[in-house]
Amino acid sequence: MIYLDHAATSPPRREVLEAVWPYLTQVTGNPSSSHEVGRAAKAGLDAARHAVAEVLGARPGEVVFTSGGTEADNLAITGIATANPRGRHVVVSAIEHPAVLETASALRESGFEVDVVGVDGDGLLDLTALDAVLRPDTTLVSVMYANNEIGTVQPLAEIAARCRAFGVPFHTDAVQAAGHLPLDVGELGVDALSASAHKFGGLRGAGFLWVRGVVPLAPVLHGGGQERGRRSGTSDVASAVGTAVALHAAATAREAEVARLTSLRDRLIDGVLATVPGARLTGHRTRRLPGHASFCFAGVGGETVLAELEQVGIVCSSGSACAADSDDASHVLLATGIDADLARTAVRFTLGPTSTADEIDAVLAALPSAVQLAGR
Repeated sequence: MIYLDHAATSPPRREVLEAVWPYLTQVTGNPSSSHEVGRAAKAGLDAARHAVAEVLGARPGEVVFTSGGTEADNLAITGIATANPRGRHVVVSAIEHPAVLETASALRESGFEVDVVGVDGDGLLDLTALDAVLRPDTTLVSVMYANNEIGTVQPLAEIAARCRAFGVPFHTDAVQAAGHLPLDVGELGVDALSASAHKFGGLRGAGFLWVRGVVPLAPVLHGGGQERGRRSGTSDVASAVGTAVALHAAATAREAEVARLTSLRDRLIDGVLATVPGARLTGHRTRRLPGHASFCFAGVGGETVLAELEQVGIVCSSGSACAADSDDASHVLLATGIDADLARTAVRFTLGPTSTADEIDAVLAALPSAVQLAGR
């Protein structure tokens, strides 16, 4: 089986499994307990927090461990927007993940105003439109680092500078970017950043939110006051340890892995555009994730193409795994100006640590006939 759906999930790294095993079988205390067993668990949790902070160029106390990217996004958007005394106005981009868009919608229902800023045909944020909606009462701007469906990477530093000029906290959903793109929060200029461990070799159901220390954050979960009162609930030490190990490993290997994946990605994009009549690349050609290649094939159902490819052992997707059961056209593709019919033909290939040149060649050999069969 050729697995090219790493944007949906990527297998845990071996070093992650080795690191978490002791915390599942031996160091099993509650890190909030004051006895020796609890202190041992807390030491593991503290070490994981320091390791994540080191990759981010941040302070350990600014890292909040969560159950994944969705919780991290919810906490960032609701927590920052409601704690900010400036007003009740939030800005998001049109191509955000549902974890952001649905949270913004919930804020709207509670009395917030929400502005949705559009993107161009490549999926890049309209910076002029962003400038036009920023207001003295804006409490938060949230724009994702890199898009999960089309791979486009946003100019975060430029967006951050605009937000900073207005004194508005800026959050980025870095779920797809973590492990592939630089995460130094000082260089990015962001005030909050969300990540999900299983996208970069950690465990499913684990992630973190980083929030700059000066930014107020109201909790979404209430209880025992863990994570410095920002996220109550018994800490999952094993998941936190796995997240830290995976993030550090990805950061260490990032430069070489990005070069490798970019080469494979470009080989795939060039080959598809050359061999599949009518194929259309979605997202920016170069400002995109290193292992991401997504296309539309006019007149062909994307799900049918997926089925044809799976028949020959190639697994990919039609877009976000969170919308896999929906017949609706992708809101991301619609936002880039692609019509609904063409949007439903989308096929996404996302590469990861197991991807090889031979696998790319196998896809290029199989895809033309798969598209042709799907169009019958």
